[in-house]
Amino acid sequence: MQFRDKAVVFAATGGYVGLIPVAPGTFGTLVGLPLCYLLSKIGPVPALVATAIFIGASVWIAHRAEAVLDRHDPGCIVIDEIVGMAVTLIWLPFTARTAVAGFVLFRLLDILKPPPVRTLDRKLPGGLGVVMDDVAAGMIANLILRGLFFWL
Repeated sequence: MQFRDKAVVFAATGGYVGLIPVAPGTFGTLVGLPLCYLLSKIGPVPALVATAIFIGASVWIAHRAEAVLDRHDPGCIVIDEIVGMAVTLIWLPFTARTAVAGFVLFRLLDILKPPPVRTLDRKLPGGLGVVMDDVAAGMIANLILRGLFFWL
């Protein structure tokens, strides 16, 4: 395996966290929390730009990792969970309460894949399908969190 392919696998697996044999997606989501903290400190517009760039890079990385690993959406690719967690908490204050609630809600939506999440996962090809279903789950989780925090 060439260095570029090793770097892609390293990034796609969240620094090899995705190679943990039990619940790699859950551990990948945890890797996203420090990123969420950093995004909460840079302001709303830079956070949006950084997240959009990260989504684009993640699509390419996931697509390339699928080719390197010769499998469609293998569980070891967790960069999509990292992105999904960032989308879940974008523009929300980073506190223990929002981090825990966002983590639980995102994991639930990522596992259950309600519409339109499941549709994106099934219909979009390659890295786009790998990442965009998690982006959609993160968007839904973000909206639910906003509603919960508004009412509570």
